[in-house]
Amino acid sequence: MSACTPFDMPITIRKALEADAPSLSRICLLTANAGSTAEALHDFGELPGLVYAVPYVKLPTTWGFVMVDDLRDDEVVGYIVGSTDTRAFEAYATEHWWPQLAEKYPPSLAKKPADEQYMNLLRNMHMGSDACIKLSPAHMHINILPSYQKQGWGRKLIDTAADFLKGQGLDGVWLGLDPRNNGARLFYEKMGFTHVDGAPDNNMGIKF
Repeated sequence: MSACTPFDMPITIRKALEADAPSLSRICLLTANAGSTAEALHDFGELPGLVYAVPYVKLPTTWGFVMVDDLRDDEVVGYIVGSTDTRAFEAYATEHWWPQLAEKYPPSLAKKPADEQYMNLLRNMHMGSDACIKLSPAHMHINILPSYQKQGWGRKLIDTAADFLKGQGLDGVWLGLDPRNNGARLFYEKMGFTHVDGAPDNNMGIKF
């Protein structure tokens, strides 16, 4: 599946593969500080991706699409990933994903607050609210490298994901938002996302 911006950038959107995991992890780190790079905040720069990106090319019930730059050796420069069944995803990850990471990353290793925060999160992972699940069993995460933002690619990724989810018989999707990232909130509002009634303030969702 291909698409072009008004500037005809050589970008292709394709399904995410397990082999994309290192790229997803890198992009997640470079956008993990409210949309900016979190490199300086971490000694363990893989932690954000291990929570918010990599599981979605590793675990059951997951789906994903990536943007690749055809002129940069098909480098992955953005992604949208998620689960079609959040409760099933949570149950599997609780048994098979978070425990092994919690063992590998004990908080005693942390010298920086951000690392400690993620290491503690691995031991007490947040779950989707019942209000979000009522809206849709599906949730998503999206990240695009800054140099590729504000060119229409976020909309194209969401449209691609929506087409896929509708094909799975789903009629909506929700997400968790960093409350510090006002730019992302404005983008989602333009896309038609609204606050999920009864959910925490940082949850937004959309019906297709």
